[in-house]
This record gives sequence, C-alpha cells and structure tokens, in this order.
Amino acid sequence: MKITFLGTGTSQGVPIIACSCRVCHSEDPKDKRLRSSVLLTVSGKNFVIDTGPDFRQQMLRADVRDLEAVLYTHEHKDHVAGIDDVRAFNFIHNKAMPLWATERVQRAIRGEVPYCFDGTDYPGIPRIQLRTINDEPFEIAGQEFIPIRVMHHKMPVTAFRIGDFTYVTDANFIAPEEKEKIKGSRILVLNALRREKHVSHFNLEQAIALANELEPEQVYFTHISHQLGRHAEVSPELPAFMQLAYDGLELEL
Repeated sequence: MKITFLGTGTSQGVPIIACSCRVCHSEDPKDKRLRSSVLLTVSGKNFVIDTGPDFRQQMLRADVRDLEAVLYTHEHKDHVAGIDDVRAFNFIHNKAMPLWATERVQRAIRGEVPYCFDGTDYPGIPRIQLRTINDEPFEIAGQEFIPIRVMHHKMPVTAFRIGDFTYVTDANFIAPEEKEKIKGSRILVLNALRREKHVSHFNLEQAIALANELEPEQVYFTHISHQLGRHAEVSPELPAFMQLAYDGLELEL
C-alpha cells in the first residue's frame, strides 16, 4: 500500500483575508498545508478519503489519473466541498464515481450538490453513486475497509482502518471498543489541531497521549492548524515514533 498525504491542514483558526501569520509566510514547503485528505494506492487502485475545497488542486499535484472511489469521514465543508470535481474522472472513465459515506453524510452530500440528484440529464453534471457505510467492514474493488466511529464533539465521524493503516481525522474522543479496532496498526494518522485545547479536536498533547496508548509503530499527525506552528519548530518536540505529516509525504506499507 502506498499512502500519499494530499493535504494536512485546516482553515480552523486561520484568518482568510490578509493573513500575516508566520506559517503562511514560511518558505518551508512542509508548512504549505491544503485541507486534509489522503490518497491510498492498493494493488494499482486509488482511493481518496475526503474531497475538500482543494480536491482539484490535490489531484493535479499528485498526478492522479484514475480513482476507484471516494470515502468520507464527515460532512463538514472542508471535507466535502470538492465533490463537484469528481466529474473529471467521470469524463476519463465514462462511469459514475462511488462515494462511500454514512447515511447522515449522504444527506449532506445531496444538499451540497442537489443538481446531481434532481433527475436532470445535463452534460457535465458529476455522476456519482452513493454507497452506504454502517458499522460493518466493507469491500471496494476487493479491498477491505473497517469503519471506526469517533466523535467530533457531538458529531459522529468515520475513521478508517485498511490493513495495518488507520486514518483518524476530526476527533476528540474515541470509545474503548473503537480503540480496539485501531490497536495493532503499524501506521496511525491522527488529527492534532493546535497546542491549546479545542472543543472538537485533539490538541497536540491529547494526540500524543492517545498515540502512546494505542502503540502503533509510527504516528503521523494531520489536520494541523496554523496555530500549532511551523513544521520545523514542532517536529523536534515529538517522541521518536511520531511525526508531523506534510503535504506530499509518501509512505509505503
């Protein structure tokens, strides 16, 4: 399995206009963070988790020519806003794109792109097929995905385990029975928003503590706000088996 970080950032806490923060003006490419998303390549097939507002840019930057399916963690805009751009893959492969999501997230997707569901047969409208995620493992193109229920304050979010890889974003609580699904992972990706505590995200201290509890071989932190600081400043503070992820980082498992 090849794991490519398409984006490791978030707009959380970042001013949109005339940003003058040190991260925005950093010359380190590891500080250039698009919205969080990951590309998994398994046996030549590509799967993407979440299509945020930067989805088109991420696909172009990673030179993704083929996409088997998209999986969604939850319905917040920074994770679903790029749905319309799956149309490029419709054009290339002349087939609808399977979008895997819980029923709750499916309702949000229908609201995000209602023109895909109103029966209009208009050239250029994205062709998508909604596929339902529940609590049971499921397969896409022969690859098993294990859904893991985590909480984003009061919102349920779906994390995923694929083989020895687990991806968790936008969480601040994981129940004991769900942690059991994560244990034994060789690589764990976990959100770490900032240093200060947050109502719906793990902060860095909490993410480190959880990683120590779950004991994977390697941990990569994602969904990083500019409030956490520059990559080069934060990295030396982390335990040996933990790292900040960065856009474009590729791992083999």
